[in-house]
Amino acid sequence: MRTAELKRKTAETDIEINVNLDGDSANSVIDSGVGFLDHMLTLLARHGAMELKVLCKGDTQVDDHHSVEDIGIALGTAVREALGDKAGIRRYASIALPMDEALVLCALDISGRGGLYYEVPFLTEKIGTFDTELVEEFMHALAQNAGFTLHLQKLAGRNSHHVAEACFKGLGRAMREAVSSDPREAGRIPSTKGVL
Repeated sequence: MRTAELKRKTAETDIEINVNLDGDSANSVIDSGVGFLDHMLTLLARHGAMELKVLCKGDTQVDDHHSVEDIGIALGTAVREALGDKAGIRRYASIALPMDEALVLCALDISGRGGLYYEVPFLTEKIGTFDTELVEEFMHALAQNAGFTLHLQKLAGRNSHHVAEACFKGLGRAMREAVSSDPREAGRIPSTKGVL
């Protein structure tokens, strides 16, 4: 089983993360202290076919920024650890994911070189009390710390909730494929360099 556990404590957040890339998403436990992020992480786990435990106590009396970014950092670090040397994985995946009127392209390379390439304009600044700019903050923190090259591009969409859902569902589906085993590459690193 490809698993990792991580605890991260700062003056702003206290986070506990468990990742099981081969687990059952129905067993996920998510309590980030940020309601909308809980919803998005639940989607990520379900569509990524992974089991997540995400617990965070953060300074949400200030705003949600520290909790969202720090969870992205911790989750990315845990995913990177769970992947180990990445031998036998498919490495690449992409999907154009529809969510009603929204359509988001997600392309992923588990390259070991973290980078986010993000073109997802939102038509509103908030989804309920959640700042839409925090979607990018989370994705950036996750990609940098997981070692993902991650492209997200909005192709269509007016409803900010739907656009955000398409981003997280798309990431889940792309991760699910990219981390899956390729029987033709069993035991081999998917790179001509021999390391990722």
